[in-house]
Amino acid sequence: MKGQVAVFGGPLKDMEFREYPLPDVGADDILVKIHCANICGSDLHIWRGHGPGFPRNRAIVSGHEMVGEIFRLGKNVRSDCLGQPLQEGDRIAYAYFVPCGACPACLNGSPACPNRYRYWMDDVSEPPHFRGAYGEYYYLRKGQTICKVPPELSDAAVSPVNCALCESLYALDQIGIRLGDTIVIQGAGGLGLYAAAIAKDMGAAQVIVFDKLPSRLELAKAFGADVVVNIDEVGEKERREIVFDRTRGQGADVVAELVGIPKVVEEGIRLLRQAGRYFWVGNITPGLPSNLDPGTVVRGSQTIRGIAVYQPWVLPRAIDFLARRQHVYPFDKIISHTFPFVEINKAFPFANEGQAIRVSLRM
Repeated sequence: MKGQVAVFGGPLKDMEFREYPLPDVGADDILVKIHCANICGSDLHIWRGHGPGFPRNRAIVSGHEMVGEIFRLGKNVRSDCLGQPLQEGDRIAYAYFVPCGACPACLNGSPACPNRYRYWMDDVSEPPHFRGAYGEYYYLRKGQTICKVPPELSDAAVSPVNCALCESLYALDQIGIRLGDTIVIQGAGGLGLYAAAIAKDMGAAQVIVFDKLPSRLELAKAFGADVVVNIDEVGEKERREIVFDRTRGQGADVVAELVGIPKVVEEGIRLLRQAGRYFWVGNITPGLPSNLDPGTVVRGSQTIRGIAVYQPWVLPRAIDFLARRQHVYPFDKIISHTFPFVEINKAFPFANEGQAIRVSLRM
């Protein structure tokens, strides 16, 4: 048997379809038949040529947000991370990265392993070939966190879990949301929508969401936003006034950068109260600077935290959150547009126009 993958061909170029034989599965590994894969903001960064660095002479399969079913199960694999038994045909969600376990980050309990993408960014021509989400199959290795998907959750609801939902959940946990906090969320894409819902469930009193697309802002209300602000209609000075008016002149307790534009962090700092907390998730591309004012941060005793990937405990709690709150928040609507996998070279330019929330590819 063989399966197709879409190979990254360089910035803004069409991806090339290639076919490879399905690999034998190691005793501790799983071969997944992908149901659907999404185009995340970071996938667009890579497609534009601005993503995290990887060797340019390698043919790679990108994509990392996906859901699928077990096609072949290694003989030693018995259960998921919660001890639930696994068998071929089960739908699963899984972390797309593999920590090395030996670097300073791993040894100190951080998920920010610099080697975590070593299989994802490896050459597609080398077995097992199926290394990214943009293919009919995905080779899942020992060390990747795995969760069985409850039958009541749709593929559309689950497909963004292993990136957007887990990133938002982990970031909010790490920065700390306290009962009664006001949080400003910069960006109402998938990350921002999940962050609004999670912040509300964690006890935030006010969730204020910034974006420029009316459709995203309207959906943010359904995800718990108390105030939405269209940045194309409301200037920065007025945006700051809105935040300070709603916080008795103090500023936000927490600001979340989830949009991936460096200059927004300059505004974010100015929205914080004294000793406020600010976390960054969207800006994944090194070398794109901003004019951040360090004196404001120091004099305000403010906390800035960069968040990359997440710890294993996050994935099962993200799945549980979806299952418990599926009738409260419209999770299925985060996938706003769907294309067949064979139309991936139409889907990327469409997603790049910036009007969609999440574009999904159906296998």
